[in-house]
Amino acid sequence: MADHETMLFDAIPQAPNLRTGLINTLIAQIESGDLAPGQRLPTEQEIVAATGVSRTVVREAFAALRARGLITTRQGLGAFVAKDPLPRTFSILPDDLESIDEVLRVLELRMGIEVEATGLAAERRSDTALEQMGSRLNALEAAIRAGGSGSEEDFGFHRAILAATQNPNFTRLFDTFGSAMIPRQWTRLDRMTDAEREKYLARMQHEHRAILAAIEARDVNAARRAMRSHLTKSYARFEKLRDKAGHE
Repeated sequence: MADHETMLFDAIPQAPNLRTGLINTLIAQIESGDLAPGQRLPTEQEIVAATGVSRTVVREAFAALRARGLITTRQGLGAFVAKDPLPRTFSILPDDLESIDEVLRVLELRMGIEVEATGLAAERRSDTALEQMGSRLNALEAAIRAGGSGSEEDFGFHRAILAATQNPNFTRLFDTFGSAMIPRQWTRLDRMTDAEREKYLARMQHEHRAILAAIEARDVNAARRAMRSHLTKSYARFEKLRDKAGHE
């Protein structure tokens, strides 16, 4: 491998895990043009030698890049940067959320999107949109009481708020992320007692109901505050979970 190519892979930036670090490094090099369309990527062995990661990490990173349409593989020839890469898009896949720090970054993004969107929803919502939000909340409560994670139902509630803005760009963005925006795998619901689950449900639904009430009242500022409060509290809960895990 040429010296220039070796330099591209000399170091993986600090990341919550090696797989994420390698993926981010490769994406940055593809987007910057350091790895040009049609260019062959270094072999697994070459990347292992340059970075110190395992072959498993390299294979998982390649699989993630193939899923995003950034590279292609040819039998017996190796991996290549896609000649006609898909338009640059941003996505968050469930497999990307391999640490609580990554979940916190998603919540920061959601704050930037959903707080303003909730204000627009309060201003523009229809009666039908309001009914849909209420229905999603009822479904969420039923799912958790039945022992489920409620991830899909929670996603549905937040998506209904975005739909109420009557700006389809909000829902298109949310749909790109899918259920990864509601990272239930880190809430440890399966480890909760019945009493803990009830307490969790009551707290979460109280926050959700406050958002819905502000939207129903068409109180733009209160709606923004309620959504910010909800996401900020979620952020704090995940920080606490991270800190607790760090001491186990």
